[in-house]
Amino acid sequence: MTSFLSVSLLAPGLASENFAAVSKPWCRVSCLWTSSTIGGVGVIQTQLTAFSCASGEYLEMKNQVCSKCGEGTYSLGSGIKFDEWDELPAGFSNVATFMDTVVGPSDSRPEGCNNSSWVPRGNYIESNRDDCTVSLIYAVHLKKSGYVFFEYQYVDNNIFFEFFIQNDQCQEMDTTADKWVKLTDNGEWGSHSVMLKSGTNILYWRTTGILMGSKAVKPVLVKNITIEGVAYTSECFPCKPGTFSDKPGSFICQVCPRNTYSEKGAKECIRCDEDSQFSEEGSSECMERPPCTSKDYFQIHTPCDEEGKTQIMYKWIEPKICREDLTDAIRLPPSGEKKDCPPCNPGFYNNGSSSCHPCPPGTFSDGTKECRSCPAGTEPALGFEYKWWNVLPGNMKTSCFNVGNSKCDGMNGWEVAGDHIQSGAGGSDNDYLILNLHIPGFKPPTSMTGAMGSELGRITFVFETLCSADCVLYFMVDINRKSTNVVESWGGTKEKQAYTHVIFKNATFTFTWAFQRTNQGQDNRRFINDMVKIYSVTATNAVDGVASSCRACALGSEQSGSSCVPCPPGHYIEKETNQCMECPPDTYLSIHQVYGKEACIPCGPGSRSTQDHSVCYSDCFFYHEKENQSLHYDFSNLSSVGSLMNGPSFTSKGTKYFHFFNISLCGHEGKKLAVCTNNITDFTVKEMVAGSDDYTNLVGAFVCQSTIIPSESKGFRAALSSQSIILADTFLGVTVETTLQNINIKEDMFPVSPSQIPDVHFFYKSSTTTTSCVNGRSTAVKMRCNPAKPGAGAISVPSKCPAGTCDGCTFYFLWESVEACPLCTEHDFHEIEGACKRGFQETLYVWNEPKWCIKGISLPEKKLSTCETVDFWLKVGAGVGAFTAVLLVALTCYFWKKNQKLEYKYSKLVMTTNSKECELPAADSCAIMEGEDNEEEVVYSNKQSLLGKLKSLATKEKEDHFESVQLKSSRSPNI
Repeated sequence: MTSFLSVSLLAPGLASENFAAVSKPWCRVSCLWTSSTIGGVGVIQTQLTAFSCASGEYLEMKNQVCSKCGEGTYSLGSGIKFDEWDELPAGFSNVATFMDTVVGPSDSRPEGCNNSSWVPRGNYIESNRDDCTVSLIYAVHLKKSGYVFFEYQYVDNNIFFEFFIQNDQCQEMDTTADKWVKLTDNGEWGSHSVMLKSGTNILYWRTTGILMGSKAVKPVLVKNITIEGVAYTSECFPCKPGTFSDKPGSFICQVCPRNTYSEKGAKECIRCDEDSQFSEEGSSECMERPPCTSKDYFQIHTPCDEEGKTQIMYKWIEPKICREDLTDAIRLPPSGEKKDCPPCNPGFYNNGSSSCHPCPPGTFSDGTKECRSCPAGTEPALGFEYKWWNVLPGNMKTSCFNVGNSKCDGMNGWEVAGDHIQSGAGGSDNDYLILNLHIPGFKPPTSMTGAMGSELGRITFVFETLCSADCVLYFMVDINRKSTNVVESWGGTKEKQAYTHVIFKNATFTFTWAFQRTNQGQDNRRFINDMVKIYSVTATNAVDGVASSCRACALGSEQSGSSCVPCPPGHYIEKETNQCMECPPDTYLSIHQVYGKEACIPCGPGSRSTQDHSVCYSDCFFYHEKENQSLHYDFSNLSSVGSLMNGPSFTSKGTKYFHFFNISLCGHEGKKLAVCTNNITDFTVKEMVAGSDDYTNLVGAFVCQSTIIPSESKGFRAALSSQSIILADTFLGVTVETTLQNINIKEDMFPVSPSQIPDVHFFYKSSTTTTSCVNGRSTAVKMRCNPAKPGAGAISVPSKCPAGTCDGCTFYFLWESVEACPLCTEHDFHEIEGACKRGFQETLYVWNEPKWCIKGISLPEKKLSTCETVDFWLKVGAGVGAFTAVLLVALTCYFWKKNQKLEYKYSKLVMTTNSKECELPAADSCAIMEGEDNEEEVVYSNKQSLLGKLKSLATKEKEDHFESVQLKSSRSPNI
């Protein structure tokens, strides 16, 4: 019975018009696998009997039998291996895509991605460094299942690396559901393998750089691609240059040792002339030895001897490739010069021997004196402080690594130099010179045990770089030996400076410094004088640390001796008694010292402390006094995380991206609920949080930022999130003022509020410093009352700073919502009285317009009260008017009658006066006639009569009136 196998290879020169028919970027290349293509260009079809050949054998087509490979060749039997990358092997193709454009390997590529491709580098192939999407493609048609295996280096999360497989229908195979390749540590090779199904398998190695700034990304490196499942091979593969096979039936070629070489298909290695030539392992030729220069040797310091002296020794860089017998060659300087040894590092002592030893537990030393016990009431301040570098400390190690060769394997990457440690020579300029510091854990001092969410320790180092090329120093952190992440990097020459990294978790840490003189692929030593110097490394609160000093600790109430006891969370050590005392309300305990009440630091305005006094936070309630009016705010409904997708923005080559911000404003006992992630997988944030505390791609803070690349921008199945950073992990305070702790919100930063309600400002900062933000990042959130924006409202950034920041260190946000309005009070409504109807009157209460408040007090219910109608009062008025008229008429008649009597009496008196019966003058009086009543009595008074008063009221006169009668004298005028 005969079966068939066809191995299909994608030819590198296929025309670009084959890409035009499919809309999806990742599927366009797959359309090459039509029936016409498989039947024509780039396909090798062979016939195979039912058996398979073993490793080291090939199928002899004429006799259809398996035969052993000859010397100088090898075979995997049922597999294909690509380990030679001097040029792109046959069957591989480069396809560059940019945005919605797909370009083939021809010269018709658009200018933006014209030079983007995977580049062969000898032992490996290197991806692109720009923000184009470039796919390395290989296709194979199998009649039985198999697998693909490759080694890779992927150290930069600013480039996305995918490996996936498609069938001939442009469908991704379910075997590559997890297509995102994991990051590797700097300088280490990882491996990746995926099962292959029978049929057509199109293999994609795809990279996409994300360039949001001027910093270039580090490319992905791939080597040793092996495909198993091919039932046979019709020929053996020749050994690549620098390797050989000296036995028939080899399945692998051996590497030529140093100072030998071989050509392609070699059966053995040829030795170089050792006097004038040299070669590295796996070389294809011998090279002439150059004259020795100062770049070919280095100096070291020997351990201190019993006299306290160290010798300066000079050594050739191994392997030595230079010649001393040539003209202009230099000789190795004489060794043995003695110098005084530097003192021991703090926490160590010299017991009369030639080396320093750590102080025993409970003791301390500054490095120049013997170890002494800590006094009563104190404890050792554990840690490491390395500032003298005569020998490499025991918890540090150094190495050298090169991704393309093994020239520096076994070399020391760093050398001690007395008052500093510096990068070594290495094997070539593109070596990684690595220095590691291992610390098994961090813990706070005894008196601070139990503090939650606070700093556990920190590592600080002082360094400088001296470079003439594009050197880079990387500082990396590995937690629990899971993955190494770059924390910070410095390029080019940097002046002497200090950098601090804060530790918040008790775990096993490995800190790594990696120095590379240049990232260009070269094997020479042109920049050997470029170096980095580290002067000191200090780690506080290290679990296995030593002590250079003692610090105060709390003593038990019944202490004996100097036994220290841990203080409960939020307690400080009282200076007088060395007892634990709880911090006052709304203060938090300092993370640097707990001695004295001054260790309790007051919280910022509008904030309160957690129960354990570890941090300060806002409980979402804020009070402000304005013009004798109290304003109360309740931001509880905004305590859940608020989000802002800002953009789009574009890179220099047009890649669209967004800035995504998460803000955890207040509440939740100070928990940092804003989560950002470098999500290059299909996992959700919830799954990542529930998985492991060590998920390094997840950050939690009060304010954080991620860069989002939409799926349509690069042809991904889902949007990608990367470059997540913490903008704020410490709450400073909340106030109506626009300035707090050097954070200033300028008046023209946001539009002026249309209301008289003051904006409320939340201020935060980040404890992490960077080279550009030496004081860390800070954030200000302006909360503005806006009744037109219900619920969570809307978050925006300043128009003149579309990225939320103008300097990259201080971020500003405007959060508008009705929930940012103050609580309603009695000053926010007024009353309206209705008409009196049928003896009842309604009083209504309405809000002032526009309404600038929320919740608080409610409007009072309408009020109903009794009242008197207008008809009743009209009747009363008419009655009073009628009575007054009758009274006036009666009084008028009375006084008129009385006046008539007075006139009569007056007339009669006048007539009597003029009578001549009286010769003598009559008395000036009128006698009462007989029979008359005594009604004519005249009374002189200045009091106003009732009639006069009525007249006065009518005429509104104010003067006093009186009535008098002047009687004419009875005397004769002649007297």
